[in-house]
Amino acid sequence: MNDAHAAIARAIDDYRPTVVALSHEIHERPELKFAEKFASGKLADAATALGINVERGICGLSTSFRGSFGKDGPTVAIMAEYDALPNGHSCGHNLIAGAALCAVAGLKALDGKLAGRVMFLGTPAEEGGGGKILLLDRGALRGVDAAMMAHPADMEFRTMPALATHHVKIEFRGKASHASLAPWNGASALAAVIQTFQSVDAMRLHLRDGSRLHGIITDGGQAVNIIPERAECQFLARAKSSKYAYEIGDRVVRCAEAAAMATGTRCHMEVIGGYKNLINNLTMADHYAAHSEALGTPTPVAPDTISTGSTDMGDISHAMPAIHPAFAISSHGQGTCHEDAFVAHADSKRGYDAMIRVGKSMAMLAYDLIAAPELLKSAKEEWNRRQES
Repeated sequence: MNDAHAAIARAIDDYRPTVVALSHEIHERPELKFAEKFASGKLADAATALGINVERGICGLSTSFRGSFGKDGPTVAIMAEYDALPNGHSCGHNLIAGAALCAVAGLKALDGKLAGRVMFLGTPAEEGGGGKILLLDRGALRGVDAAMMAHPADMEFRTMPALATHHVKIEFRGKASHASLAPWNGASALAAVIQTFQSVDAMRLHLRDGSRLHGIITDGGQAVNIIPERAECQFLARAKSSKYAYEIGDRVVRCAEAAAMATGTRCHMEVIGGYKNLINNLTMADHYAAHSEALGTPTPVAPDTISTGSTDMGDISHAMPAIHPAFAISSHGQGTCHEDAFVAHADSKRGYDAMIRVGKSMAMLAYDLIAAPELLKSAKEEWNRRQES
């Protein structure tokens, strides 16, 4: 480590009790997308206590925040996620927030020596709400040169081949009738939903490798003795490109239209979101991995064949050089993201140890991007080449 890296590591080690306690508090108070009042408030308060000027509720999102420090020059954004799922912090976003705060604390110790600016950005609603996309579209990242965050998992990777998504909601309208006295007078919206799922299951065989398609029924009727007049379902298509994810979504809609014709109902489709695939900036990822390995943890490139999910960080990576490495808080096969077992891993010593190490690695990378113009130039050149391809 050079002197700056060593100073970052010392500052984060000193900050460990504070950030671990904060991450634990967020873990114990899980909040769903766009409702993260406690988590965003605690993180904004912590940044303020570090001497950072923090704006809260930016871009019309009440649970977002943004703080920055340094001087005019290259700007690097470090992003925090903090929303949970219905089964708690089963995606470990409390650790994402903690790692980001660690990195910011480490860099704040060098505030007067930074040749550029650090932005600490609180991004709500990663779990389906696309908070980063809203912040990006509304100008929150204007002037940012590169962005980073890191995500807990059951494996350690410097890259993450996250898939693009296309999220659709389909509503069916039929005709209610008494299910016993006069079922022939009804048209079952639930039957249309079931037919849609059957058609989608038959269609899955023909999807390209690496694609995913999954759905839920969100309304199947209100009383068992009434032919359902209304029913609703949602499907999430995932693919290696946004173009193919939307093609899958279009096929789902055709399945629904056919089901409506078969059941004498009407269907209405609404697009309720979609994330772009993640473009891993290898210049940044390799540099991050070098710091992680110097701290004792090998961090390889993820194989293209690995099963993966999706993130609104994908949209950020289409706008600027970005990384989204994965850090292991559990052993492979012992519970991973969105599983009940992962909730405990997100509040474990192993999890917090990894959070601290990842915070150091991100802070050192951010410092290098600001201090070494040639590194940031290389990252941008790589981003431009991959956009053109």
